[in-house]
Amino acid sequence: MSDLRFVHLGFGGEAVEYQEAWQEQRRVHAARFADEIPDTCLLLEHPAVYTAGRRTQDNERPLDGTPVVDVDRGGKITWHGPGQLVGYPILKLPRPVDVVAHVRRLEDALIGACAEFGLETSRVEGRSGVWVLGDPVQDRPAVIPGLTLDFDPRLHDEEFDPRLSGPEYAPSNAGQRREDRKLAAIGIRVAKGVTMHGFALNCDPDNTAYDRIVPCGIRDAGVTSLSNELGRDVSVREVLPVVEKHLRAVLETAAPLPRAV
Repeated sequence: MSDLRFVHLGFGGEAVEYQEAWQEQRRVHAARFADEIPDTCLLLEHPAVYTAGRRTQDNERPLDGTPVVDVDRGGKITWHGPGQLVGYPILKLPRPVDVVAHVRRLEDALIGACAEFGLETSRVEGRSGVWVLGDPVQDRPAVIPGLTLDFDPRLHDEEFDPRLSGPEYAPSNAGQRREDRKLAAIGIRVAKGVTMHGFALNCDPDNTAYDRIVPCGIRDAGVTSLSNELGRDVSVREVLPVVEKHLRAVLETAAPLPRAV
């Protein structure tokens, strides 16, 4: 691939409203399609917002009617907000585009960045993104400090709803339950052979924001952050240059092939 240009749109007190960043994505996408600019990755933080991909179901949205921005990417509902590094790689790929291969490259870059911080992450089959794997079910603690888990309704109750079930089953407490937990979400769109949207890596956010939704439509796992896993504050500013380095290493050296037809 060609050299990758990084553009910092805003962090911290200059976090970029979601709709503003979405409009900038569209502008950059059009320019990349016309070959007016090189491959470009927008990096930023958002103020707190829920966004829903095309496959989001009504029973995955906030129960209290909190506004949700419906977007044209793949995937389901997620949260963006302070403490989360968001990246929108806008890249021209050979057609027909191999979307899965593009997602795998983004995962590779983020897995490498996490490893540089000393955190082992992985993929979960059938689920995009970057994960911290939990313990095998038989090895998970029967008694969890601060939580009461007499039984797991997700194993037996088809109507289980984590949004109604309290902190014992909240996505933000998956680490205490020693379950799989998502560290970085990925959701993309490809139009005219050029990618849009991208990834959101949790550095030091308030993960209880995820407890009001069913994150990514997944009811049997949760979410985490670099700070939670490493036991120290890991800011977006600290993570930013490491993620840039690994994105550059993966995306600039990749030789994307058209999807086999």
